[in-house]
Amino acid sequence: MNKSKEIENMCKVNIATNHGPAPIPEEGHWIKAKEIKDISGLTHGIGWCAPQQGACKLTLNIKNGIIEEALVETIGCSGMTHSAAMAGEILVGKTILEALNTDLVCDAINTAMRELFLQIVYGRSQSAFSENGLPIGAGLEDLGKTHRSQVGTVYSTREKGPRYLELSEGYIVEIGLDNNDEIIGYKYVNLGKMMENIKSGIEITEAINKASGTYGRFNEAVKIIDPREE
Repeated sequence: MNKSKEIENMCKVNIATNHGPAPIPEEGHWIKAKEIKDISGLTHGIGWCAPQQGACKLTLNIKNGIIEEALVETIGCSGMTHSAAMAGEILVGKTILEALNTDLVCDAINTAMRELFLQIVYGRSQSAFSENGLPIGAGLEDLGKTHRSQVGTVYSTREKGPRYLELSEGYIVEIGLDNNDEIIGYKYVNLGKMMENIKSGIEITEAINKASGTYGRFNEAVKIIDPREE
């Protein structure tokens, strides 16, 4: 290592204290992380693209510094959603430092990786105080039994008011209104359950009916509208 003349001419002064890194909580233990392999935990984070046209929710399950499980959920442009497919292949098996310095195709996914890196190395993981962390496969729990992202889509104008299009229960088919034309409930189809029904051999109309339900006081509605057509 090259040294300047000024440094060469200096006398040596010993460093009296060296406590090392502060311990961080990891999977039920306090760890002094000195290397990437010292990092473990499951965490979630959000990233956004430069023009803020979309966002990515990224879930990583890290064991001994290596990404063992990744869940990539995106909302925004079509390019972003296709980039998620590539990121899913790129992320797993890499150390978190490798993943941080790898092009994950989309700005939103890259930003999410940056945010997760900061969380995980500072001990801000969701599994920080869980003994031995969470098993590989825990990321799927966010999706529920039908393995589908929780999506909320509501469109509204000042003149015509709100239209519920998709909420946690599923795709909104009809909205129920009361005498004041205010929303009191809705009918939905859970698309995940519908597809499971169809794959099991149930006829399409029956599959839709079995996956349908209502929320709120839909059955008391005095007027029912299609939120996409009316």
